[in-house]
Amino acid sequence: MNRCIATYRIYDDQVDFHKKATSIAVGMTVGSWTELPQTKRESMQKHLGEVVDIQVNEGWEPGSRYADVRIAYPDVNFSRDIPALLVTVFGKISMDGRIKLTDLELSKDFLTSFPGPKFGIDGVRTLLGVHDRPLLMSIFKSVIGLNADELRAQFIRQALGGVDLIKDDEILFENDLTPIEKRVSLCMQAAAEVEQKTGKKLLYATNLTGRTSQLREQALRAIDAGANALLFNVLSYGYDVLQELSSDPEITVPIAAHPALAGAIYPSPHYGISAPVLLGQLMRLAGADLVLFPSPYGSVTMPREENLAIRDELHSAKLGVARSMPVPSAGIHPGLVPRIIRDFGTDVVVNAGGGIHGHPMGTEAGGNAFVQAIEATMKSVPLADYAQEHEELRTALDTWGGEV
Repeated sequence: MNRCIATYRIYDDQVDFHKKATSIAVGMTVGSWTELPQTKRESMQKHLGEVVDIQVNEGWEPGSRYADVRIAYPDVNFSRDIPALLVTVFGKISMDGRIKLTDLELSKDFLTSFPGPKFGIDGVRTLLGVHDRPLLMSIFKSVIGLNADELRAQFIRQALGGVDLIKDDEILFENDLTPIEKRVSLCMQAAAEVEQKTGKKLLYATNLTGRTSQLREQALRAIDAGANALLFNVLSYGYDVLQELSSDPEITVPIAAHPALAGAIYPSPHYGISAPVLLGQLMRLAGADLVLFPSPYGSVTMPREENLAIRDELHSAKLGVARSMPVPSAGIHPGLVPRIIRDFGTDVVVNAGGGIHGHPMGTEAGGNAFVQAIEATMKSVPLADYAQEHEELRTALDTWGGEV
């Protein structure tokens, strides 16, 4: 029988975890097993959840007793989509005390319904012609209220800094000053002009927003205007919307998944869904080519072990789909580049906003400082040594500090 196995961490100082686990396995599948007549039990057997394993940790102080519980759910119970999966394994029990969904083992049959990222790491690298180093992304900042000329000027400064990708701020929605078709057209024209000077290709991820029913049409308009990437706030719309977009044959550009709202779901040890499932496994299954998430280094931090677990979910072969590019974000400056590459390898996007725009020598110099930091790290040269002959990097290190 094909089945998906969910792992929960359940905190309770008094409960019998074996009874609790059984009540979940039954309650989330057939409902009330003991009250069914024998003939009905036999017909419902294929739908019954099963407790696979229970590991109890008694704890040492009030509130610390917990159990890691694994429960199998027959695939026959739910349709092949992420909303149905989540309602099945965590719907009503997400409201039943201190319980967190920490892991999902999905059956091969369930996974066949998910083509995954259309581009993934290899496809994004092919579009950019960059295969041997981390990619560098810059973020538009303070864009609300900018007119088209101001937006174009900021784009050019970022592009001249040597970045590989530029993304909209996730809070840049449709507006009269820079509607999506207008900003895509002007930014892609600017990208072409900069490429004539630098020879570097560049992806611009424009923010896809609006009513769910209008997203596909808006994406196609953006692509018609020249868009070569999209940014999408997945958690506010749902994984299924991402999957619809990513699997659409007419949406022919990579999609970067933004983690907005994730902080309402993963950080608590007692509630919600773990970050590797939320921002790793499910984002990749739904088709995100690049996945942004809080870094363990900067201003909006996530524990390092959770970051690396997200990386593993985005890279792992177990899902049978293309790998997604991890994009650890928030508070990134050039001095952190060696640490990022040590933790993530070269298949990572170094993503910066303030670390580029806040450079004392300006936005272009901010980008160059990151380029130099990546060059130094790939050559195994300490940043401080490389900075002696690279003013932009030296200024960045003086401003934000060196290797950590």
